[in-house]
Amino acid sequence: IKEEAKLINNYPNPFNPSTKIKYELKKPGFIELKVYDVTGKEIAVIVKENKASGLHSINFDGSMFPSGAYFYKLKTGDFTEIRKMILIK
Repeated sequence: IKEEAKLINNYPNPFNPSTKIKYELKKPGFIELKVYDVTGKEIAVIVKENKASGLHSINFDGSMFPSGAYFYKLKTGDFTEIRKMILIK
């Protein structure tokens, strides 16, 4: 099965207060990139729109959130991938 997309580890990780999240789309389409806290509560919607194929990069600013572990999830079509990031203040 060929993946529609790829979510790349954020850098830097751990981070304070911002980190760069990269993802690659094999084909254009509607994507959602969201951030969740450890309880699974959605705390941020970073991207929710149609995107072209190719490599994309976006900064996430965690300055409004407490230190801790967070998860970011990329969803497009039937593809979903989740990665963990650590905010240290």
